[in-house]
Amino acid sequence: MSFIDNLETFGSQTALQNENGDIVSYQELAQRADSLSGEIGANKQFIFVKCDNNIDTILGYIAGLRGGHTVLMLDSSLDLALFEKLVIHYKPNGIWGCGDSGKYHYTKLGEQGSAVHPDLSLLLSTSGSTGSPKLVKLTKKNLQSNAKSISEYLKLDSSEAPITTLPLHYSYGLSIINSHLLVGAKILLTSSSIISKEFWSFFKDFQATSFAGVPYTYEMLKRLKIEDMELPSLRYMTQAGGKLSPHLVEHFGNIAKSKGIQFYTMYGQTEASARISWLPSNKVLSKISSIGVPIPQGTIQLESALGAIINSPENEGELVYYGDNVMMGYAESANELTYGDQLLGVLRTGDLAKYDSDGFYYITGRLNRFIKIFGNRVNLEEIENELSNNGYECKCIGEDNLLIIASLNDDDKEIQQYVADKFHFHHSVIKFLKVDAYPINSSGKIQYFKLFEYFHATQNS
Repeated sequence: MSFIDNLETFGSQTALQNENGDIVSYQELAQRADSLSGEIGANKQFIFVKCDNNIDTILGYIAGLRGGHTVLMLDSSLDLALFEKLVIHYKPNGIWGCGDSGKYHYTKLGEQGSAVHPDLSLLLSTSGSTGSPKLVKLTKKNLQSNAKSISEYLKLDSSEAPITTLPLHYSYGLSIINSHLLVGAKILLTSSSIISKEFWSFFKDFQATSFAGVPYTYEMLKRLKIEDMELPSLRYMTQAGGKLSPHLVEHFGNIAKSKGIQFYTMYGQTEASARISWLPSNKVLSKISSIGVPIPQGTIQLESALGAIINSPENEGELVYYGDNVMMGYAESANELTYGDQLLGVLRTGDLAKYDSDGFYYITGRLNRFIKIFGNRVNLEEIENELSNNGYECKCIGEDNLLIIASLNDDDKEIQQYVADKFHFHHSVIKFLKVDAYPINSSGKIQYFKLFEYFHATQNS
């Protein structure tokens, strides 16, 4: 049985607690979710959930899944035009979100919503802030498998009290909710930033035992000098959502060692319900750049460009993951919501990797044109298309936490502001590159790597 359907097991234990002192027990969460599910409808429905780090978001999520419905989790701050495009594109039966009154409510859009596959439970966008119509399709089995694996390698139990530092529409943030609901833990919900006094007051007052972060989170924690804070309840920290620089891995590995807490770095993709590999805390300082080993019940293989399995250390190939947490496939149209499992537990990640003589894996590059901005995956093609559709002819390149917009024109401030406003990117991650011509090959295709080389040359000159 899925953890979603097993909440009552933990009875009166606290499931959720927010900064206002509101508390929801596991029994109450199950009852309220079932009530909302009934309001959504008796038959399988397709609903959008507008997400914030609050009790109502989790209520909508749980209600959808317990009722056998299909839920698409979306950032509540998503640009309205992009949100409306998704509504038109996918035709949900209804929306659970916060209205003008400040209260969450369910808005029915009609009984004739898009048809969905019976096994399809959850949809997550591949690019949270761009309103991408490309969605990852997940089942209860996927979510259960990943939550169980995470709870196993982190040794989670009902005494845990994680505090939210990541959005719930993001697979990493949602996986924390899932893995802790599985074991009957108390989840501390806050939208406060880790740089705020309110966050740390809440952390201390209710004795949070863990937090999670993407690379940007840990950059901020270094500036805050977390090593000087008195956090006696803290048991462990986790990091995923992009590669953490070696010096930060070492920095936090040493802090964890000195304070007697655990620090885990991890690797995953939304397509794997969040998690693929983990680096044990006692290996962080000796395997600083490694993504670790496969999660429990998961398997990793490396394949050469010709499809041969790589069976020797230090040889690069595409990382291919096998496990019950692998998605059904993608949806880019309403019709694809009806498709069954197309991947059968096999995920070609698009990442290049190698492993060492001890069996620990290392990411060495990417096959495709994605970057991660503060843990959220961003499709550079989608940014280019959005700019082009609005009269800006640009080419996009980048790396984790750096989006570079190359243009033949001088509209740097205007273009940067447009991207920042449209996709909610911080100005600090957007750089402008003025070029006289785009480098192309003999087939007329843009040579993006040359734009990247030119960018770095201009930075170093």
